[in-house]
Amino acid sequence: MRIKPTLVLLPLLILVLALGSCGPKEIPVPTAIPTLTPTITPTATPTIPLAILVLPADLDAAQSNLYQSTVYTLAQAAGYRFQVRNSLTAADLEPGLKMVVVLPPDPGIVMLAAAAPQAQFLAVNLPGVSAVGNISVVSSQPRPDLAGFLFGYISAMLTADYDYRIGMIVPQGDPTAQMAYTAFRNGMTFYCGSCPKFYYYFDIYGNALDYPQLIQIPADEKQSNYPAYANVMAEKKVAMAYVYPSVATPDLLGTIGSLGLITIGDTTPNPRPSYYVASLQPDVAKAIQLAWPSLLAGQGGQTLLPPFSLVDVDLNILTSGKLQQAEAVLADLLAGRINPGLQP
Repeated sequence: MRIKPTLVLLPLLILVLALGSCGPKEIPVPTAIPTLTPTITPTATPTIPLAILVLPADLDAAQSNLYQSTVYTLAQAAGYRFQVRNSLTAADLEPGLKMVVVLPPDPGIVMLAAAAPQAQFLAVNLPGVSAVGNISVVSSQPRPDLAGFLFGYISAMLTADYDYRIGMIVPQGDPTAQMAYTAFRNGMTFYCGSCPKFYYYFDIYGNALDYPQLIQIPADEKQSNYPAYANVMAEKKVAMAYVYPSVATPDLLGTIGSLGLITIGDTTPNPRPSYYVASLQPDVAKAIQLAWPSLLAGQGGQTLLPPFSLVDVDLNILTSGKLQQAEAVLADLLAGRINPGLQP
């Protein structure tokens, strides 16, 4: 029997298909899931805070150096940048500005402080500027009672071997000067009590002299005649004099020194006369140091009175031991432990 080719090929086709269905199948490879790259936003570098000291260009070199070193030290301790300028304008008020200390003349501190509310301003002896908002004020008010008492004490201490022959020159009719003289007399008494004398002294007219002497310059006296009052002091056997600041002209002080009399005063004259002992001045640098912590804390609107200190001391006259003694009395005066207006 003859087999048809179709019948032979059919089983072979089925076998091939069966074997093909048992072979390995292709497994699809999964595609990688893309990851998101985070976007990094750059941040601004923090600005280092800035402190500015404004000083007049013609300020005395010693004072300028003192104020610069004082504010520089404070700024450095706070991590601030520090700049010194002779003027200040609105263009200088950068965002990082945090502290401004200004000495006369006034650059317009009220408007500048309003334009820089993030900063604290310290006005040092700027007339007409009040403590308000972010403006604080160092105000050097005269202390004629304090100066008079301390100078009376020092004068008695330095003339103990000269029977406490001290005196004061004041403008006639000035009640503040009279208050200073009362304190001057009290300072003498505080040092020496009854101030016993070994000798009695008389003027050229034979009148007995008592100390402290008070010499008054009339209000209508010409300044060119002030040196004549130095001769009056000499005639009254005064060994040391305190000249009230409103009449302390260089010519008067120079004449007193030329006569061999010791002098003391509120402000050191220029040129400095012979036998000039010391001056009593407000310590502005110390006031800035005392104000600084509150200003750093953002506490504005403060009024500060600076402490006082003896400056320009002639240690050949007011020796170191006596200077320490005088400074101790000054500390007690400032602390209120001594009342310059009362007899001790």
